[in-house]
Amino acid sequence: MLSRRKFIALGAVSGLAACTQPEAAITTPVEPVAPVYPPLPEFYGAITDEPFPIPAVEEGSLAPEYWRQEVDNPWGKHPRGTIIIDPDAAQLYFIESDDRAIRYGVSVGAAGFDWQGKARLQFWREWPRWNVPEAMIERQPEYEPYSVANGGMDPGPGNPLGARALYLFQNGVDTLYRIHGDADPWELGKAVSSGCIRMLNQDVIDLQDRAVHGADVIVLPSMKPSGLTEIY
Repeated sequence: MLSRRKFIALGAVSGLAACTQPEAAITTPVEPVAPVYPPLPEFYGAITDEPFPIPAVEEGSLAPEYWRQEVDNPWGKHPRGTIIIDPDAAQLYFIESDDRAIRYGVSVGAAGFDWQGKARLQFWREWPRWNVPEAMIERQPEYEPYSVANGGMDPGPGNPLGARALYLFQNGVDTLYRIHGDADPWELGKAVSSGCIRMLNQDVIDLQDRAVHGADVIVLPSMKPSGLTEIY
């Protein structure tokens, strides 16, 4: 049996031990390491022969999976000129042949997730005006100066359609769905709050140079939540 003296002594020791328990380690959050990307292809350099200057894409800002590149055609047989958009993968394919396609990285806005199906590439515009839809003006009255009635926004830097816009129709009716430029390289592969399908200006110029009037544009169904409504 423990004597009263030993019991008191042990109690003191255990009390001391309790007071000297090491505190939980304090950890400092570690900043994620930014990915290191290889040098960009030359075609992402500055463009100086357009009506407005297009700056070079910043080195280190664009993951290689979103670079413009020729790839195996994953979509089977379609006429040359067919455009296939996979919103969830943030990729657009221009069909060159049964075997080959040009793949572009894109960012996807509200309409890019809310609209799907087959449309016709009705026409395109170089350095288009931006005519803000009435529905958007109702939510954001500050865009009233750029309404259709007011003539829209002048082309050039700051216009969200960028250097080119491709307009898609169904049964002769404008879908209000656009493929257009002025994407920021950091947003490729991501969902953005507004717009349809955004591309880098360098890429949308290349796409328009290849484009075929009247070609099918196939937008695959998106599994992402719908409900965003802003449209460029």
